Amino acid sequence: MATYTVKQLARLSGVSVRTLHHYDEIGLLKPSFVGENRYRYYGRDELLRLQDILFHRELGVPLQEIAKLLAREGRDRVAILSEHRALLAERIGRSRRLLTTIDRTIAELNGAGAMKDKDLYHGFAPEKQAEYEDWLVDNYGDAMRHRIAQSQAAVGKMGPQGMAAAMAECAAAEDALVECFRAGTAADAAGVELALERHRAWVGTMWGRECPREGYGGLADLYLAHPDFRARYEARGEGFTAWLTAAMKAYAARA
Repeated sequence: MATYTVKQLARLSGVSVRTLHHYDEIGLLKPSFVGENRYRYYGRDELLRLQDILFHRELGVPLQEIAKLLAREGRDRVAILSEHRALLAERIGRSRRLLTTIDRTIAELNGAGAMKDKDLYHGFAPEKQAEYEDWLVDNYGDAMRHRIAQSQAAVGKMGPQGMAAAMAECAAAEDALVECFRAGTAADAAGVELALERHRAWVGTMWGRECPREGYGGLADLYLAHPDFRARYEARGEGFTAWLTAAMKAYAARA
């Protein structure tokens, strides 16, 4: 049976050597054995376990929870993969619906037909929005209901052109932050200030009111605590969620 060194497994899986070392250190993915040359070697069982880990990471599960999930007794691999498949199929279906909405909105903005008002929101799952709202109220109290309503009203007034512009600005603001992160800029460095200002201004647009620095720091807690936000930001780069929230908090503290 084939075995792989860390470097070989990194090339095979696309997971960095540094990440594989980290998984070993925290006990999430141990090598099959360590050779006399002190190289780690991974066999078929470890390759399958890494696949499980990557599935969980793709679905936004924090590392500390993955070990618990993989350690659960009475779960065979087929059952786990079936659950992964159902969740991914649901996500793919929703993404396709959202892509259709984006394409039709772009077509309208280019003068190629008009969308019905109700079609502007095709693909945005109402149950998911309700889940976010309930989570916010549970974690931040009933005062959050007024802020949610205020944000909904602001978004409702945007129309297709305004929403398209807001989403483009969101992407540009996040890209600027990702660029700082990938460049190795410290989260509390002054060089991140302009990118954070732009992101905070976008947040204010979506809230329908100015986003104060204190509120922006609180938003960092939401990004860090909610699995969907963590999954979204980790997709931009492993460790980006922690860096972004630290940057937001450092920025808020400089008020």
